[in-house]
Order: sequence, then structure tokens, then C-alpha cells
Amino acid sequence: MTQDKLIQVGQIAGGFGVRGEVRVTAWTADPMALLAYRDLLRADGSVGLTLTSARPDKNGVVGRAKEIATKEQADAMRGLKLFIPRDRLPEPDEDEFYLTDLVGVEGREPDGTVLGTVKSVQNFGASDMLEIAPAAGGPTWYLPFTRDAVPELHLADGWLLVVRPNEVGEREPD
Repeated sequence: MTQDKLIQVGQIAGGFGVRGEVRVTAWTADPMALLAYRDLLRADGSVGLTLTSARPDKNGVVGRAKEIATKEQADAMRGLKLFIPRDRLPEPDEDEFYLTDLVGVEGREPDGTVLGTVKSVQNFGASDMLEIAPAAGGPTWYLPFTRDAVPELHLADGWLLVVRPNEVGEREPD
């Protein structure tokens, strides 16, 4: 797309009923915000779903979309992740941030050595993990996004403090 960072706000859960309505799981504080965003994008930045009407549902919204006329069309889009550009979200309060704001910042050790750059923020089910692209090159590695591993954030300056966990075998026994 463009330089805009995309934020995932929902995912198509499939059709609802027999009249071409679509169920969308929302990852927004207010699920009805999906209707206000209207054009929900695919990961590549193209329009994936244009909501024309919606009502709240237990996990998000059920509504009508310009791209969907039948239950079969809605079911065929099941699993499609839906995004909006980061700049469409309200600015976070002081001492708050969006996880996408971490992408591109440097990870520095306490002595100031640059370990690498945050490539992505992943969550495999347990907690958020920062994928770090090493400054020296080579394969990326993951750092738990915890206060112990990342005790300081200096996002305005483009870096965060990284305390690398001990290597396997160097841990204290339980």
C-alpha cells in the first residue's frame, strides 16, 4: 500500500442468516466503530469490505456490505482479516501507544548497543512478542514484550531498552 501502517480491527467470521449478511469479529473497543470506518482494508491495502449497515453482535457486528449479496459470498470471505490505516485511529493518551507504533524502533542494550529493529509484534497465544531484525543481519529473533525484557520505551526518540533473557542453560534452576 503506502507508508501508512495498517491496524487490524476485525476479521470476517462468515455469513449470518440467509439474506447475505456478514458477521465480523471486532477488535475495537466499540464494535460499532467498524461501521464508522466503513472501508475495511485487506492486508495489501485494497478494500476488503465496505460496511453499509451493522448492528452489534456478541463478538462484533452483523451487517450488510457492498461486496456481499449472498450467504455463500459471505462464507467464502470467512477468515479475511480487516484493517484500517493507523492515522484513522485517535491519538493514544499520554503513556499509551498502539503496538504497531513499536514497528521500526531500535532495540538497544543498557550500554547503548543497538541490537536490531522491531520488525513486527506477534502474539502466538501467550503474550505479545517483538520480532527483532538484528542490526548485524541474520535471522530474526523474538523478545517477550514484558516489563522485564523491555523496561523502558522511548518511542518519541525511536528506541526501546532491551534486556535479553538469559540463554538456555544459563538460567537459575527452579
